[in-house]
Amino acid sequence: MKCLQEQFAAHSACFGCGPSNPKGLRIRSFAAPEGEPWALGKTSPTWAQWKAAPEHEAFPGMLNGGVTGALLDCHSNWTAAWHLMRLRGEPSPPCTVTADFHVKLLRPTPTTEPIRVEAWVAQSEGDSVIVESQLIAGGKVTAKCSGRFVAVKPGHPAYHRW
Repeated sequence: MKCLQEQFAAHSACFGCGPSNPKGLRIRSFAAPEGEPWALGKTSPTWAQWKAAPEHEAFPGMLNGGVTGALLDCHSNWTAAWHLMRLRGEPSPPCTVTADFHVKLLRPTPTTEPIRVEAWVAQSEGDSVIVESQLIAGGKVTAKCSGRFVAVKPGHPAYHRW
């Protein structure tokens, strides 16, 4: 099954989510299936599963905080783009960028097993979408994020980057 990035941005070189960046994190975001229990009542829920390598660690067995932020940022950005695409009935997502995001690290994130990222839209107005997200490892929420993502117009450096 193709992820959102592979469907709509196969040539993206983004460090966090670009499928064509062999040295990047290569996050693969998916729309949550209808009826998925964690997603019920959430707007445009998405999920990703990712496995860390030793170079992603802050210390043995624990994820670096900057990598945590990149996972939450990129996945949340794709949640916003997916939401706007569906809301507008367009065949592909608009190019969105991070306007701001805040990450709260709740506990160390173990790297010994897959890491899950979940995100959903908290608010949407025009080209601006506020997304809430969380990182889950070892069955516990290890970090939370809230961010605002904006669809960009012609003239912006990121326009048509996908």
